[in-house]
Amino acid sequence: MNIENLNEEIRKCNKCRLSKTRMNAICGEGNLNAKLMLIAQAPGENEDMEGKMFIGPSGKVLNELLGMNHISREDLYMTNLIKCMLPKHRRPKRDEIEICSKYLDNEIELINPKILVPLGYYATKYVFEKYSITLPSSKIEFYKVFGKIFLVNHRKIFPLPHPAAVFYKPIIKEGMVKNYRKLKVLLTDCKWYPACPMKRFYEEGKLNKEWIELYCKGDWESCVRYKMEEREELHSDLMLPDGSINKELKKII
Repeated sequence: MNIENLNEEIRKCNKCRLSKTRMNAICGEGNLNAKLMLIAQAPGENEDMEGKMFIGPSGKVLNELLGMNHISREDLYMTNLIKCMLPKHRRPKRDEIEICSKYLDNEIELINPKILVPLGYYATKYVFEKYSITLPSSKIEFYKVFGKIFLVNHRKIFPLPHPAAVFYKPIIKEGMVKNYRKLKVLLTDCKWYPACPMKRFYEEGKLNKEWIELYCKGDWESCVRYKMEEREELHSDLMLPDGSINKELKKII
């Protein structure tokens, strides 16, 4: 199956009750070779009428968040967990998620992004369950996972609040801007990586790949080594990205 065949199947889908109330089943959009895939919950009224993703109020917020970080929609692939509009903006039902998520699974397989960015509770919950990531014990605790990187099967999971959340809680906008800024960080490797001892240690089989994926090719902005390099401060070659000294590495060297 290719993406064109999958999209045609999505457009014609009538496997659940949502096909009776929608105007359009919304296919994913964007760069088919994207490193990063955004996964929203479901299309809204504007999207349902026009047959395109993120063109309503939440789309304007998303455009603002991306624009602030010099990210173009063409840099990403965007899709939904649920392909049809949910009547009266209700929550998705379990059987709807079970049926529709098969399309998302196919999209992930075809696009094969290195980074999955589920937006909001339901998209994040599904992605966590798909990759066997332990779910927080309560919905309140759940929101603490937003803005954190999880590494599973050589793929990064980076959950974020849905852009629409600012309409209900304007106070979260500042934190949201900070979290979305990380998308730009995740799209590029650390500029110091080619000359970093971490690269050499990893290539020599002396360093776990997780350090590389989570920092050098992940959130390098939070790497202690990166910060010290930027400040031109001396630091040990044995210092790990979190600032600790790798004692096992010290024994080997």
